[in-house]
Amino acid sequence: MQTNVVAAGRTDVGVVRSDNEDNYLMVPDDGVYIVADGMGGHAAGEIASEMAVRIIARELRDIPREDEKVAAEKMRDAIRHANQQIFQRTIEEQDKRGMGTTATVMLILDSRYLIGHVGDSRAYMLRENQFVQLTKDHSYVQEQVDAGYLTPEQARVHPYSNVITRCVGANDDVMPDVYAGVMHKDDLYLLASDGLTGMLEDHELQEILQNGSDLETSVGQMIEKANGRGGLDNITVVVVRVTEAAPAAPPAQ
Repeated sequence: MQTNVVAAGRTDVGVVRSDNEDNYLMVPDDGVYIVADGMGGHAAGEIASEMAVRIIARELRDIPREDEKVAAEKMRDAIRHANQQIFQRTIEEQDKRGMGTTATVMLILDSRYLIGHVGDSRAYMLRENQFVQLTKDHSYVQEQVDAGYLTPEQARVHPYSNVITRCVGANDDVMPDVYAGVMHKDDLYLLASDGLTGMLEDHELQEILQNGSDLETSVGQMIEKANGRGGLDNITVVVVRVTEAAPAAPPAQ
């Protein structure tokens, strides 16, 4: 038995912004799903996020699925390669200086998932009524929460809540976090930019995912609700549902 999934994704400019600097990409044949939230003036953020999703997806094509350790290294290498190319462009083109992007990347292996992550876009998992954030933000407020100076509730409304401490393209190298886990039948995975998670609480995201709608409808409901709260940023959502899960193999030692 193979792991089979269905997925839906959408990006929206939001209510306040005039340009959409988010990008996403879904490559079902390769088991690759990516959300990227760009930053930088003169539409440079849109260029950075587009470069990231395209380069990472290309680098993850045809990697060995049976060896999780090798796949994890390929994931890191793919994001770091995107980082190098984006950073090089900031050096060569003056109007691209300062551009960068988040990247949250899901790769489906035979029975497991890998998530590569840089920035404050997020990946969540909904399993048997438990909604769990799989990634940790690379942000100023998350560092303050970790240090005990802010509560998670205070961090959500902090004036520096959008300040990230790690991104793809800002420096000559970046170290992604990589998370791994076993996939179960009926799991739902959510990848989203902070234009969604900054507007909606986790319990609201869970409620929409659990309402039994098809994935396209759920994605649309999330975007509509975020825009109803003010739509302060671009909003990008990708949802993946596991319809059949391969028997779990033990992780590589």
